[in-house]
Amino acid sequence: MNDYTVSLRTEKPYAPLVANLALWLCPILSPTALERYKGDIGRNPIGTGPFKFVKWVKDDQIVVERNEEYWGDKPHLDRIILKAIPEVSARFMALQTGAIDIADDLDPDSIQMAKGNPNFKAIEQPSVNVGYLAFNTKKPILNNKIVRQAVNHAIDKQTIIKTIFRGLGMPAVNPFPPSMWGYNFKIKDYEYNVSKAKELLARAGYPNGFSTELWAMPVSRAYMPEPVKTAELIQGYLAAVGINAKIVRHEWGVYLDKTSKGEHDLCMLGWLGGNADPDNFLYGLLHSDNAKPPAANVAFWQNDEFDRLVKEAQSLFGKEKRAPFYLKAQEIFHEEVPWAPLAHSTIVRIYNKKLNNVPLRPNGLNSFQMVWKEK
Repeated sequence: MNDYTVSLRTEKPYAPLVANLALWLCPILSPTALERYKGDIGRNPIGTGPFKFVKWVKDDQIVVERNEEYWGDKPHLDRIILKAIPEVSARFMALQTGAIDIADDLDPDSIQMAKGNPNFKAIEQPSVNVGYLAFNTKKPILNNKIVRQAVNHAIDKQTIIKTIFRGLGMPAVNPFPPSMWGYNFKIKDYEYNVSKAKELLARAGYPNGFSTELWAMPVSRAYMPEPVKTAELIQGYLAAVGINAKIVRHEWGVYLDKTSKGEHDLCMLGWLGGNADPDNFLYGLLHSDNAKPPAANVAFWQNDEFDRLVKEAQSLFGKEKRAPFYLKAQEIFHEEVPWAPLAHSTIVRIYNKKLNNVPLRPNGLNSFQMVWKEK
């Protein structure tokens, strides 16, 4: 053992460990800084990256500067200002006026406008994300899988992709995208079929439908570029099979808090996989370990066989050994449908043509170490 070796000892075999350590959530930190800032290291980050933290103005901006002592190739840029602009239209306007140089998570209309502007360039990348409609399985009616299957048949995903995503995405079938290993290509999606949806609702004991709440995200994300419009489309699809869904909206922080506590009936959310490991989706979002408030499993779904398969896969090393467990787990998910998986989006980054070497990884998280800007 030496000063440049880290040794980790786990209680049990845990295959996703290496992939998890590669996440941005697991940086190398200064023990001196950890001691100095105690539980507030997030606001005073000190690490080993190419840029140094300067300041954070809440809900406004984060400023970083070139780290002259960085161990690798030094950054080209002297300073980067990361602006918080929640409103998509305001973000696009800032790009157009030159107030910012890069804009992410723009709506499809803004993306098309930017592509037609010679002052901008665009990068596209199939993402490792999923947007979904979660059923709170702790609520009456929604705890019936036949009802959940009916809702899946009621939603026209192709139209959502065409009208909301403007083609920058694909309908979701499973909880994670087909670009990741372990994806079950044999599973066929629930077809859009109004008659089938009505038939299933009648079989479940609701021939005249029922009333429920549909919680719509208040903010745009790559996996859900226009959440309110998407909710309105889904509301219409549900009405066509007799389900009266009232759209509910909350401020983003309140929305996340309330859904994590299970106050919703149906809620729209999504996930961006940071490490391209199926465990990040299947365990993180659907295992019963994560169904306790504050829950990441906002379907509050629990299935013993699914849980067993996912946990077993964690204990095995090698994709070829783990993949069969994930293939079977996806079959259970498809039968039980705690979600209506909606879409895997194509992520797009728009930037000023004066920038060079602008990156875009599938998870949308990037180092700007090699970016440089023309005078």
